[in-house]
Amino acid sequence: MWRVLEHKNAVKQLNSLPMEILKRYEKWKDIVAITGPSGLKQIKGFNDESLHGKWKGYRSSRLNIQYRVIYHIKNELFMVRVVKVTAHDYRRK
Repeated sequence: MWRVLEHKNAVKQLNSLPMEILKRYEKWKDIVAITGPSGLKQIKGFNDESLHGKWKGYRSSRLNIQYRVIYHIKNELFMVRVVKVTAHDYRRK
């Protein structure tokens, strides 16, 4: 089993998401908790990919056409840390 931790900024962002996106995020979390990030690659709808530039070392999964979840994998702890749930805005703040 994998642990999914949410950064405090991600929790704030989750509170303002539409219900449809929030339900999709909960499904994303369930998949990650059971199978780990490798399970996301088996579901093409999430379009899981690694990021480049300032976000190097992070990954992104598609929740719908507009919204993405950005996360970081810590293998040694079997942990996924959700950094940001965003409307396709990859600028670091």
